[in-house]
Amino acid sequence: MPSYSAPVDDTLFLLNDVLDYDQHSSLRGFADATPDLVEAILREGAKFAEGVVQPLNQSGDEEGCTRSEDGSVSTPKGYKEAYTGFSEGGWGGLSADPDFGGQGLPHVLTTAINEYMSSANMAFAMYPGLTAGAIAALTLHGSQEQKAKYLPNMIAGTWTGTMNLTEPHCGTDLGLIRTKATPQADGSYKISGTKIFISAGDHDLSENIIHLVLARIDGAPEGTQGISLFVVPKLTINDDGSVGGANGVTCGSLEHKMGINSNATCVMNYDGSTGWLIGEENKGLRAMFTMMNEARIGVAVQGLSQSEVAYQNAVAYAKDRIQGRALTGPKNPDKAADPILVHPDVRRVLMGIRAFNEAARALILWTALHGDISHRSEDEKTRQASDDMMGLMTPVLKGVLTDTGFANTVNAQQMFGGHGYITEWGMEQFVRDARISMIYEGANGIQALDLVGRKLPANGGRAVMSFFGEVGTFLQENGENSDLAAFTGPLKSGLEDLQKATMWFMNNAMAQPDNAGAGSTDYMHLFGLVGMGYMWAKIAKAVQDKIAAGAGDKEDWLKTKLTFGAFFMERMMPETSAHLARISTGADTMMSLPAEAF
Repeated sequence: MPSYSAPVDDTLFLLNDVLDYDQHSSLRGFADATPDLVEAILREGAKFAEGVVQPLNQSGDEEGCTRSEDGSVSTPKGYKEAYTGFSEGGWGGLSADPDFGGQGLPHVLTTAINEYMSSANMAFAMYPGLTAGAIAALTLHGSQEQKAKYLPNMIAGTWTGTMNLTEPHCGTDLGLIRTKATPQADGSYKISGTKIFISAGDHDLSENIIHLVLARIDGAPEGTQGISLFVVPKLTINDDGSVGGANGVTCGSLEHKMGINSNATCVMNYDGSTGWLIGEENKGLRAMFTMMNEARIGVAVQGLSQSEVAYQNAVAYAKDRIQGRALTGPKNPDKAADPILVHPDVRRVLMGIRAFNEAARALILWTALHGDISHRSEDEKTRQASDDMMGLMTPVLKGVLTDTGFANTVNAQQMFGGHGYITEWGMEQFVRDARISMIYEGANGIQALDLVGRKLPANGGRAVMSFFGEVGTFLQENGENSDLAAFTGPLKSGLEDLQKATMWFMNNAMAQPDNAGAGSTDYMHLFGLVGMGYMWAKIAKAVQDKIAAGAGDKEDWLKTKLTFGAFFMERMMPETSAHLARISTGADTMMSLPAEAF
């Protein structure tokens, strides 16, 4: 059976020493989250993830969810009790608005806890994760009446939430949505239609499920200009706030799928269900994108989480598995063979995964801090700059971390040889679960197009120029530090490749848009490498500063980070030049063939 240990010390090092968490103490909620409290929260979250959530991962995958004749869905054994513990522990309201029962702590802490929960049991973590996205959308776009009606119970975990976008004929192209909303005399709407692939669409964990549903009001314009967002509870809500009867919302069927089997992926039928408009008519996509962006960061965390838990189990196996002899001679001469960890190619794989995990964690937390600043700073320019960075990094995180996270689960599975293919060891579940992260919340090809087509040119390139400026400033400030040369040199080369690729798009994509489409995925991964390289350079500087100040018994632990960082710079960062070369070939060859030639 696989195991998991939450990387609390790594998280604390990033927050305290790399990202200078304490410099944000003037922001709302940060003063309350003292270093001691932050550590206590992370350790308690780790304890819950390791002790309660992780033991249900494999059994939940095997059992799956079941649907009854009446359309109600049951989760696997132990899930309801675990979810009750999650809610009673206040984990769902850690960063939520205190006016509605939340604790108001920095969202960066929730991001760290989400990694632990998702590594422990990705399918379980999706239930509160989707609720968090619905809470965010209602907080920003709901009326005061809607907030008062829904948020307290959702934050408490008594009610859960979902997002309903996809329809049988319509995935990414939301302009094709057919679900109808018919206005009623009392200001409500009757919602009718079918949604598919709805994660956590029905279950037995909470007393009510609050669905956020995209639909088209009768007579609304065609395309994306005519889409509105509605809040549609599974069960009606009485005037006193208690739960009433059925609201015409049912699970038509459960999807049979590759992974995340203990999360109920539902076909949802809305049969004249009563719903209420969120925000303005025909402006639903703006409100829904709040939830989608929240979800995309959450999916990026999933990519890291599966990479991390797969790595931990692969390392344990590589230390244990006796097979062959080291190329430089026996390391265990008193035994028939050496552990496979002595082999360079095994180390290449494991170090590549670990080097990614540490940089990806840093990049996620760095971005989450920008999210906190964008919502909590009192300075308008500061808020705008952080909001720009969040928007720029969201597709990079979602696309790169899930692409690479999945590849890492496959590589970790490979360490087990044939055992990795056997259910007992748990590695094949990590592969199956990680695969969906590349697909939902906008497939990764769409993330790449969003980055190149929307985020780069937004506001005259303000966000990307800010990123270039920040990395460039770091390089300038540390250019004379010879101890950092192994990090700043490769980072400088990678940044130059990214700047050249950006300029190439500026010169070649306007006249021929296919050039942007042809190079978008390479650009996204190029950007991700530079982002992670920047994080490794910051980590390396923090490590050196801490050792110079006296690290005590942590010195060896810190020096290990330098080795993994050096591996990233030597073995992974040079890929930026390959991405640039591919981008620069343009679209001519790939667009030259007629359809019948494929």
